[in-house]
Amino acid sequence: MSIRSVALIGLGTMGPGIVARLARGGLNVAAYDTAPAAVERAKGMLEIARGALDRLEIGAPEQGEGRISFAATLAEAVEGADLVIENVPEDESIKASTYGEIVPLVGENVIIASDTSGIPITKLQAHVSHPGRFVGMHWSNPPHIIPMIEVIAGEQTAPETVATIRDLIRELGLLPVVVKKDVPGFVENRVLYALLREAVDLVERGVIEPEDIDTCVSWGIGYKIAVVGPMALLDMAGLDIYRSVSSFLNSDLSRREDVAPLIKEKIEAGNLGIKSGGGIYAYTPEQSAELQAERARKLIAVRRILEGRD
Repeated sequence: MSIRSVALIGLGTMGPGIVARLARGGLNVAAYDTAPAAVERAKGMLEIARGALDRLEIGAPEQGEGRISFAATLAEAVEGADLVIENVPEDESIKASTYGEIVPLVGENVIIASDTSGIPITKLQAHVSHPGRFVGMHWSNPPHIIPMIEVIAGEQTAPETVATIRDLIRELGLLPVVVKKDVPGFVENRVLYALLREAVDLVERGVIEPEDIDTCVSWGIGYKIAVVGPMALLDMAGLDIYRSVSSFLNSDLSRREDVAPLIKEKIEAGNLGIKSGGGIYAYTPEQSAELQAERARKLIAVRRILEGRD
C-alpha cells in the first residue's frame, strides 16, 4: 500500500513535530484537534519544528514538501487519507471514543495507527472494526528530531499493516523498530521507566541530589549509550563482569510497583513540571522557553555527530 496522505488526530505536545516531519518527507498532512487553542499553538510550533529540520539538513524529496492543512472537522481531516494517526490523550476511553468517530468515516483498508506511549495495541484495536489495519506507531519526543519510531502489532494486526508502516518510516529516512510482542509501554518506555524508577528512588532515599543524578546519567550512562547500545555495552564491559555485579546489585534495585511519594506529593501540590512552572525543579516562563530551545540545539548537534555529518 502506498501512503501519500495522512490525517493526524490530536495535536498535543508532539503533534506539530509529527506533522512537520511527515510533510518534509513529501506526504500531505491534514491535522485536527477539538481544541482551537491547540490548533493555534500547533501553527506556531510548526515553524519551530521546520527550523529544526532545516538545521538537520533534512530536505524534501524530489516531488517537494507535502501540503499541511488544519481541518475544521474530523471528517474533513480524514477524507482521502491513506493513514490516520491518533494522537489524543493517554486514556483508553478517550481513544476508544475517537476511533468510534473515525471508523465510519474511512474505508476498511485505511490504516489507523496510534501514537500511544504504552497502552497495549491489542486493547486499543478491540475498539475498531477490521482490527487487522490497526497498529502502534510510537514516536519519541521531540518527534521531528529523534528518528526512532516503534512499530507495534496487536494480536489481530495484519503482517502487511506492520510492513507498510515499517516501510513508510524507512522511506522518510527514519528508523523503524519493530516490537515483536505487544507488552505495556512497548520497549522504549519500559527501559526509560526502569531508569526513572531507580533515579527517583535514589533521590527519595537521600542517596543523591536531583542535579547530581542528572549529571551522572547525562554524562555517564547517557553519554555511553548514545554511542553504544545496552546489549553492545554488555559485550564491551564483558558478560562475566555483568554476571558478577548483577549477582549482588539486582537484589538491591528498586522494586516499587506504585508511584513514589516524592512524585505524588509534587502532583498534589500542583507541581507538574515545566508546564506548571515547577516540578522537580522550578521554571520561569523565560527559562522554559530557553530550555526547550537549548535542548533542541543539543539534540540536533548530537544527531548530526551520530550520523557522521559533523
